[in-house]
Amino acid sequence: MIGIILISVVFTVIGMVLSSRLRSKFTKYSQMPLSNGMSGAEVAATMLRHYGIDNVQITQVEGQLTDHYNPANHTVNLSYDVYHGRSVAAAAVAAHECGHAVQHATAYSMLQMRSALVPVVNIAASIQQYIFMAALVGLSSFNNPIIMYAVLFIFGITTLFSLVTLPVEFDASKRALVWLDNSGVATGAQHAGAKDALFWAAMTYVSAAMAALLQFLWLLLRFMGRE
Repeated sequence: MIGIILISVVFTVIGMVLSSRLRSKFTKYSQMPLSNGMSGAEVAATMLRHYGIDNVQITQVEGQLTDHYNPANHTVNLSYDVYHGRSVAAAAVAAHECGHAVQHATAYSMLQMRSALVPVVNIAASIQQYIFMAALVGLSSFNNPIIMYAVLFIFGITTLFSLVTLPVEFDASKRALVWLDNSGVATGAQHAGAKDALFWAAMTYVSAAMAALLQFLWLLLRFMGRE
């Protein structure tokens, strides 16, 4: 199981680098004012109105880059800097989260699949913590085929969730960028800045998906080698 830990460490470092890059981009584009002076909350409200979505509430949440859409209670949750910000970064993030609301309203299949996986993934993710702890102390029980099947299933579920997340996030960014351009909210250099910011946000999801996939493949190959 040491291979799992090594993969986790490597991609944790990569994730930290990408997160640092994302924060740098957010800081950069937070200093680029939006020409129309709209705040992130106003951008979100305008985009939702454009798509005829009137059952989604826009709220402010604590933290930085904690923005998210919650399909369970139909809320677009924006951090303080995005909610009140009147910058390219705020517009990009707000529009991205509204992209998820549009996915929900149009029954986008990959979002539906991800939402359906959430309860199972939450359980699997908590079990993974104990698997890593067991790996650290080198428990020989991992040689048991039944336990290995269970481990493969747990890692398979979290890997599937990470992979399904990719098209969901990329699609939300695509919807956001198209709307920002077509609506005139962010065009030219401002649109390019929004695209750059959302690209680096997407890379954090790509890193997480790659880590999950490599961990699963390592386990699968090890199990097949014991067959």
